[in-house]
Amino acid sequence: MPTVSPVNLSAPLLLCTTHTTMATNWLSLARLPRSRAVSGAAPCARLRGLTPGQVGVCRARGEVMESVRKAAEMVIEECQHQFRNRRWNCSTTPRGINVFGRVMNQGTREAAFVHALSSAAVAVAVTRACTRGELERCGCDRKVRGVSPEGFQWSGCSDNLSYGVAFSQTFVDEPERAKGLSAGRPLMNLHNNEAGRKAILHNMQVECKCHGVSGSCELKTCWKVMPPFRRVGVVLKERFDGATEVRLTRIGSRPALLPRDPYVKPPAARDLVYVAPSPDFCHLDPDNGIPGTAGRRCNGTSRLAPDGCELVCCGPGYRAGRAEVVQRCSCKFSWCCSVRCQQCKNTVTIHTCRV
Repeated sequence: MPTVSPVNLSAPLLLCTTHTTMATNWLSLARLPRSRAVSGAAPCARLRGLTPGQVGVCRARGEVMESVRKAAEMVIEECQHQFRNRRWNCSTTPRGINVFGRVMNQGTREAAFVHALSSAAVAVAVTRACTRGELERCGCDRKVRGVSPEGFQWSGCSDNLSYGVAFSQTFVDEPERAKGLSAGRPLMNLHNNEAGRKAILHNMQVECKCHGVSGSCELKTCWKVMPPFRRVGVVLKERFDGATEVRLTRIGSRPALLPRDPYVKPPAARDLVYVAPSPDFCHLDPDNGIPGTAGRRCNGTSRLAPDGCELVCCGPGYRAGRAEVVQRCSCKFSWCCSVRCQQCKNTVTIHTCRV
Protein backbone atom coordinates (compact mmCIF):
# COMPACT_ATOMS: atom_id res chain seq x y z
CA MET A 1 0.00 0.00 0.00
CA PRO A 2 1.20 3.57 -0.59
CA THR A 3 2.52 5.27 2.52
CA VAL A 4 1.10 8.54 3.83
CA SER A 5 3.81 10.67 5.37
CA PRO A 6 3.57 14.17 6.86
CA VAL A 7 5.51 16.92 5.14
CA ASN A 8 7.84 19.18 7.11
CA LEU A 9 5.76 22.35 7.15
CA SER A 10 8.73 24.37 8.34
CA ALA A 11 10.27 24.02 4.88
CA PRO A 12 9.67 27.32 3.05
CA LEU A 13 9.23 25.60 -0.29
CA LEU A 14 6.27 23.57 0.92
CA LEU A 15 4.34 25.77 3.32
CA CYS A 16 3.50 28.44 0.75
CA THR A 17 0.57 30.05 2.57
CA THR A 18 1.20 33.30 0.66
CA HIS A 19 1.70 34.16 -2.99
CA THR A 20 3.94 36.91 -4.29
CA THR A 21 1.72 36.99 -7.40
CA MET A 22 -1.92 36.56 -6.51
CA ALA A 23 -3.85 34.05 -8.59
CA THR A 24 -7.01 36.17 -8.20
CA ASN A 25 -5.50 39.46 -9.41
CA TRP A 26 -7.39 39.02 -12.69
CA LEU A 27 -10.48 40.13 -10.75
CA SER A 28 -9.13 43.67 -11.17
CA LEU A 29 -10.56 43.52 -14.71
CA ALA A 30 -13.84 44.54 -13.05
CA ARG A 31 -12.26 47.95 -12.35
CA LEU A 32 -11.51 48.72 -15.97
CA PRO A 33 -13.81 51.16 -17.79
CA ARG A 34 -16.07 49.56 -20.35
CA SER A 35 -14.33 51.50 -23.08
CA ARG A 36 -11.02 49.79 -22.27
CA ALA A 37 -10.20 46.91 -24.63
CA VAL A 38 -9.41 43.58 -22.98
CA SER A 39 -8.29 41.63 -26.05
CA GLY A 40 -5.61 41.95 -28.70
CA ALA A 41 -1.83 41.62 -28.39
CA ALA A 42 -1.14 45.14 -27.09
CA PRO A 43 -4.17 45.46 -24.74
CA CYS A 44 -3.54 41.99 -23.24
CA ALA A 45 0.05 42.91 -22.38
CA ARG A 46 -1.18 46.00 -20.50
CA LEU A 47 -3.65 44.12 -18.26
CA ARG A 48 -1.76 44.33 -14.97
CA GLY A 49 -3.76 41.72 -13.12
CA LEU A 50 -2.90 38.86 -15.46
CA THR A 51 -0.02 36.42 -15.06
CA PRO A 52 2.23 35.84 -18.10
CA GLY A 53 0.36 32.61 -18.83
CA GLN A 54 -3.00 34.37 -18.64
CA VAL A 55 -1.69 37.06 -20.99
CA GLY A 56 -0.95 34.24 -23.44
CA VAL A 57 -4.51 32.95 -23.08
CA CYS A 58 -5.80 36.50 -23.61
CA ARG A 59 -3.84 36.80 -26.86
CA ALA A 60 -4.87 33.37 -28.15
CA ARG A 61 -8.54 33.51 -27.06
CA GLY A 62 -9.26 37.23 -27.21
CA GLU A 63 -12.98 36.87 -28.01
CA VAL A 64 -13.57 35.31 -24.59
CA MET A 65 -11.95 38.08 -22.54
CA GLU A 66 -15.05 40.25 -22.38
CA SER A 67 -16.74 37.30 -20.65
CA VAL A 68 -13.80 37.15 -18.22
CA ARG A 69 -14.31 40.82 -17.39
CA LYS A 70 -17.99 40.10 -16.77
CA ALA A 71 -17.03 37.16 -14.55
CA ALA A 72 -14.87 39.46 -12.41
CA GLU A 73 -17.85 41.75 -11.86
CA MET A 74 -20.03 38.75 -10.99
CA VAL A 75 -17.55 37.54 -8.36
CA ILE A 76 -17.44 40.86 -6.49
CA GLU A 77 -21.21 41.32 -6.60
CA GLU A 78 -22.04 37.76 -5.49
CA CYS A 79 -19.36 37.63 -2.80
CA GLN A 80 -20.64 40.86 -1.26
CA HIS A 81 -24.20 39.54 -1.37
CA GLN A 82 -23.38 36.22 0.29
CA PHE A 83 -21.25 37.81 3.05
CA ARG A 84 -23.23 41.02 3.55
CA ASN A 85 -24.02 40.04 7.16
CA ARG A 86 -20.63 38.62 8.14
CA ARG A 87 -17.61 40.25 9.73
CA TRP A 88 -15.74 39.78 6.48
CA ASN A 89 -18.14 41.17 3.91
CA CYS A 90 -15.97 40.96 0.77
CA SER A 91 -15.06 44.63 1.04
CA THR A 92 -12.78 45.75 -1.77
CA THR A 93 -9.66 47.87 -1.68
CA PRO A 94 -9.96 51.39 -3.11
CA ARG A 95 -7.44 50.74 -5.88
CA GLY A 96 -4.86 48.28 -7.16
CA ILE A 97 -5.00 44.81 -8.66
CA ASN A 98 -5.54 42.93 -5.38
CA VAL A 99 -9.29 43.57 -5.24
CA PHE A 100 -10.02 41.93 -1.87
CA GLY A 101 -6.76 42.94 -0.25
CA ARG A 102 -3.93 40.89 1.19
CA VAL A 103 -6.36 38.67 3.07
CA MET A 104 -6.39 36.69 -0.18
CA ASN A 105 -2.64 36.06 0.25
CA GLN A 106 -3.36 33.69 3.11
CA GLY A 107 -4.76 30.22 2.62
CA THR A 108 -7.93 30.93 4.61
CA ARG A 109 -11.46 29.72 4.02
CA GLU A 110 -12.27 33.21 2.67
CA ALA A 111 -9.61 32.74 0.00
CA ALA A 112 -11.04 29.27 -0.66
CA PHE A 113 -14.49 30.76 -1.29
CA VAL A 114 -13.19 33.48 -3.62
CA HIS A 115 -11.24 30.94 -5.67
CA ALA A 116 -14.25 28.64 -6.01
CA LEU A 117 -16.58 31.50 -6.88
CA SER A 118 -14.09 32.92 -9.40
CA SER A 119 -13.66 29.67 -11.32
CA ALA A 120 -17.43 29.18 -11.36
CA ALA A 121 -18.03 32.73 -12.59
CA VAL A 122 -15.67 32.32 -15.54
CA ALA A 123 -17.35 29.03 -16.51
CA VAL A 124 -20.82 30.61 -16.24
CA ALA A 125 -19.95 33.83 -18.11
CA VAL A 126 -18.23 31.98 -20.98
CA THR A 127 -21.04 29.43 -21.24
CA ARG A 128 -23.64 32.20 -21.40
CA ALA A 129 -21.69 33.84 -24.22
CA CYS A 130 -21.68 30.50 -26.06
CA THR A 131 -25.45 30.11 -25.72
CA ARG A 132 -26.04 33.67 -26.94
CA GLY A 133 -23.92 33.09 -30.03
CA GLU A 134 -21.34 35.71 -29.03
CA LEU A 135 -18.32 33.41 -29.51
CA GLU A 136 -17.18 31.93 -32.80
CA ARG A 137 -15.63 28.78 -31.36
CA CYS A 138 -18.68 27.52 -29.48
CA GLY A 139 -22.44 27.51 -29.43
CA CYS A 140 -25.22 25.40 -27.93
CA ASP A 141 -24.42 21.93 -26.63
CA ARG A 142 -25.73 19.76 -29.47
CA LYS A 143 -24.64 16.53 -27.79
CA VAL A 144 -27.80 16.53 -25.67
CA ARG A 145 -30.12 14.69 -28.05
CA GLY A 146 -32.57 11.78 -28.14
CA VAL A 147 -35.34 10.78 -25.76
CA SER A 148 -34.84 10.98 -22.01
CA PRO A 149 -35.79 8.14 -19.60
CA GLU A 150 -38.71 10.35 -18.54
CA GLY A 151 -40.05 10.28 -22.10
CA PHE A 152 -39.41 13.85 -23.27
CA GLN A 153 -37.40 14.82 -26.35
CA TRP A 154 -34.05 16.52 -25.83
CA SER A 155 -33.97 19.54 -28.14
CA GLY A 156 -33.44 23.29 -28.07
CA CYS A 157 -30.23 25.05 -27.05
CA SER A 158 -28.65 23.36 -24.05
CA ASP A 159 -25.96 25.38 -22.27
CA ASN A 160 -22.50 24.33 -23.47
CA LEU A 161 -21.03 24.01 -19.99
CA SER A 162 -18.18 21.79 -21.15
CA TYR A 163 -16.70 24.68 -23.16
CA GLY A 164 -17.05 27.13 -20.27
CA VAL A 165 -15.50 24.70 -17.81
CA ALA A 166 -12.60 23.95 -20.16
CA PHE A 167 -11.83 27.66 -20.54
CA SER A 168 -12.11 28.18 -16.78
CA GLN A 169 -9.56 25.42 -16.25
CA THR A 170 -7.24 26.96 -18.82
CA PHE A 171 -7.48 30.54 -17.56
CA VAL A 172 -8.20 30.37 -13.81
CA ASP A 173 -5.98 27.38 -13.04
CA GLU A 174 -3.00 28.67 -15.03
CA PRO A 175 -1.25 30.54 -12.16
CA GLU A 176 -1.33 27.45 -9.94
CA ARG A 177 -0.05 25.06 -12.59
CA ALA A 178 2.73 27.50 -13.45
CA LYS A 179 3.96 27.37 -9.83
CA GLY A 180 4.08 23.58 -9.74
CA LEU A 181 2.09 21.22 -7.54
CA SER A 182 4.59 20.52 -4.75
CA ALA A 183 3.21 23.18 -2.38
CA GLY A 184 0.07 23.30 -0.29
CA ARG A 185 -1.37 26.59 -1.52
CA PRO A 186 -1.46 25.78 -5.26
CA LEU A 187 -3.03 22.40 -4.44
CA MET A 188 -5.58 24.14 -2.23
CA ASN A 189 -6.45 26.66 -4.93
CA LEU A 190 -6.80 24.00 -7.63
CA HIS A 191 -9.07 21.92 -5.41
CA ASN A 192 -11.30 24.92 -4.68
CA ASN A 193 -11.31 26.02 -8.32
CA GLU A 194 -12.67 22.61 -9.28
CA ALA A 195 -15.19 22.68 -6.43
CA GLY A 196 -16.56 25.93 -7.85
CA ARG A 197 -17.07 24.39 -11.27
CA LYS A 198 -18.72 21.32 -9.75
CA ALA A 199 -21.20 23.60 -7.98
CA ILE A 200 -22.53 24.41 -11.46
CA LEU A 201 -22.39 20.88 -12.84
CA HIS A 202 -24.26 19.32 -9.90
CA ASN A 203 -27.00 21.94 -10.02
CA MET A 204 -27.83 21.93 -13.73
CA GLN A 205 -31.53 22.38 -14.46
CA VAL A 206 -33.93 21.23 -17.15
CA GLU A 207 -36.28 23.62 -18.95
CA CYS A 208 -39.07 22.34 -21.18
CA LYS A 209 -41.66 23.50 -23.68
CA CYS A 210 -44.91 21.78 -24.59
CA HIS A 211 -46.06 21.36 -28.19
CA GLY A 212 -49.58 20.41 -29.25
CA VAL A 213 -53.04 21.59 -30.21
CA SER A 214 -54.61 24.24 -27.96
CA GLY A 215 -51.78 24.17 -25.48
CA SER A 216 -51.74 20.41 -25.00
CA CYS A 217 -48.48 18.69 -24.25
CA GLU A 218 -48.49 15.95 -26.88
CA LEU A 219 -44.77 16.51 -27.34
CA LYS A 220 -42.43 18.00 -24.76
CA THR A 221 -38.97 19.18 -25.72
CA CYS A 222 -36.39 19.99 -23.07
CA TRP A 223 -32.88 21.35 -22.78
CA LYS A 224 -30.30 21.78 -20.01
CA VAL A 225 -29.53 25.17 -18.48
CA MET A 226 -27.12 26.31 -15.81
CA PRO A 227 -28.47 27.28 -12.40
CA PRO A 228 -28.72 31.02 -11.66
CA PHE A 229 -25.38 32.33 -10.41
CA ARG A 230 -27.09 33.26 -7.15
CA ARG A 231 -27.78 29.56 -6.62
CA VAL A 232 -24.09 28.80 -7.23
CA GLY A 233 -23.19 31.42 -4.64
CA VAL A 234 -25.56 29.88 -2.08
CA VAL A 235 -24.09 26.41 -2.63
CA LEU A 236 -20.52 27.65 -2.26
CA LYS A 237 -21.44 29.67 0.84
CA GLU A 238 -22.72 26.45 2.40
CA ARG A 239 -19.43 24.79 1.44
CA PHE A 240 -17.58 27.71 3.02
CA ASP A 241 -19.37 27.15 6.33
CA GLY A 242 -18.40 23.47 6.24
CA ALA A 243 -14.88 23.91 4.82
CA THR A 244 -12.14 21.50 5.94
CA GLU A 245 -8.75 22.60 7.25
CA VAL A 246 -6.10 20.50 5.53
CA ARG A 247 -2.36 19.90 5.66
CA LEU A 248 0.09 18.94 2.97
CA THR A 249 1.14 15.29 3.00
CA ARG A 250 2.55 12.77 0.58
CA ILE A 251 0.83 9.62 -0.57
CA GLY A 252 3.77 7.69 -1.91
CA SER A 253 5.59 10.27 -4.04
CA ARG A 254 2.48 12.34 -4.76
CA PRO A 255 1.68 15.47 -2.70
CA ALA A 256 -1.86 15.54 -1.34
CA LEU A 257 -4.08 17.47 1.04
CA LEU A 258 -5.60 15.62 4.00
CA PRO A 259 -7.59 16.92 7.00
CA ARG A 260 -5.45 18.40 9.76
CA ASP A 261 -7.73 16.62 12.23
CA PRO A 262 -7.26 12.88 11.65
CA TYR A 263 -10.82 12.22 12.86
CA VAL A 264 -12.34 14.33 10.08
CA LYS A 265 -13.22 12.54 6.85
CA PRO A 266 -11.26 13.58 3.76
CA PRO A 267 -12.96 16.36 1.79
CA ALA A 268 -14.93 15.46 -1.30
CA ALA A 269 -14.24 17.09 -4.64
CA ARG A 270 -17.16 19.48 -4.08
CA ASP A 271 -15.96 20.61 -0.63
CA LEU A 272 -13.84 23.68 0.07
CA VAL A 273 -10.49 23.34 1.83
CA TYR A 274 -8.13 25.78 3.51
CA VAL A 275 -4.64 25.62 5.03
CA ALA A 276 -4.54 28.63 7.39
CA PRO A 277 -6.89 30.02 10.07
CA SER A 278 -8.74 33.26 9.32
CA PRO A 279 -8.08 36.55 11.11
CA ASP A 280 -10.99 37.77 13.25
CA PHE A 281 -11.71 40.71 10.88
CA CYS A 282 -12.76 42.79 13.90
CA HIS A 283 -10.22 45.58 13.75
CA LEU A 284 -9.03 47.93 11.04
CA ASP A 285 -5.97 46.55 9.26
CA PRO A 286 -5.30 48.69 6.15
CA ASP A 287 -2.13 46.79 5.26
CA ASN A 288 -4.16 43.62 4.69
CA GLY A 289 -7.27 45.29 3.29
CA ILE A 290 -9.40 44.58 6.40
CA PRO A 291 -11.74 47.53 7.18
CA GLY A 292 -12.85 46.18 10.57
CA THR A 293 -16.44 46.28 11.74
CA ALA A 294 -16.63 49.74 13.32
CA GLY A 295 -19.72 51.55 12.05
CA ARG A 296 -21.22 48.41 10.47
CA ARG A 297 -24.97 47.85 10.80
CA CYS A 298 -25.99 44.71 12.63
CA ASN A 299 -29.07 42.89 13.91
CA GLY A 300 -29.63 43.91 17.51
CA THR A 301 -32.50 41.47 18.00
CA SER A 302 -30.48 38.34 17.28
CA ARG A 303 -27.69 36.97 19.42
CA LEU A 304 -26.58 33.81 17.63
CA ALA A 305 -27.27 34.59 13.97
CA PRO A 306 -24.26 35.52 11.81
CA ASP A 307 -25.62 39.09 11.45
CA GLY A 308 -26.14 39.51 15.21
CA CYS A 309 -24.40 42.48 16.79
CA GLU A 310 -22.43 40.42 19.29
CA LEU A 311 -20.83 38.41 16.48
CA VAL A 312 -20.42 41.16 13.89
CA CYS A 313 -19.13 43.71 16.41
CA CYS A 314 -16.86 41.19 18.18
CA GLY A 315 -18.64 41.52 21.53
CA PRO A 316 -21.34 43.77 23.04
CA GLY A 317 -19.78 46.89 21.52
CA TYR A 318 -22.70 48.33 19.58
CA ARG A 319 -25.19 51.13 19.93
CA ALA A 320 -28.82 51.69 18.95
CA GLY A 321 -30.15 54.76 17.19
CA ARG A 322 -33.34 55.96 15.60
CA ALA A 323 -33.60 56.77 11.92
CA GLU A 324 -36.38 57.85 9.60
CA VAL A 325 -36.78 55.80 6.44
CA VAL A 326 -39.06 56.31 3.45
CA GLN A 327 -40.89 53.20 2.24
CA ARG A 328 -43.57 52.41 -0.33
CA CYS A 329 -47.00 51.84 1.20
CA SER A 330 -50.73 51.68 0.38
CA CYS A 331 -49.99 50.19 -3.03
CA LYS A 332 -52.89 49.78 -5.44
CA PHE A 333 -53.16 48.12 -8.83
CA SER A 334 -54.27 50.51 -11.57
CA TRP A 335 -55.93 49.12 -14.74
CA CYS A 336 -54.04 48.66 -16.92
CA CYS A 337 -51.22 47.93 -16.00
CA SER A 338 -49.33 49.61 -13.21
CA VAL A 339 -49.01 49.67 -9.44
CA ARG A 340 -49.21 53.00 -7.68
CA CYS A 341 -47.88 53.48 -4.16
CA GLN A 342 -47.63 56.24 -1.62
CA GLN A 343 -44.40 57.20 0.14
CA CYS A 344 -44.60 56.65 3.91
CA LYS A 345 -42.09 57.75 6.54
CA ASN A 346 -41.34 55.34 9.36
CA THR A 347 -39.01 55.60 12.32
CA VAL A 348 -36.91 52.47 12.86
CA THR A 349 -34.21 51.37 15.28
CA ILE A 350 -30.79 50.87 13.72
CA HIS A 351 -27.92 49.08 15.44
CA THR A 352 -24.31 49.83 14.53
CA CYS A 353 -20.98 48.60 15.84
CA ARG A 354 -19.16 51.10 18.03
CA VAL A 355 -16.20 52.94 16.58
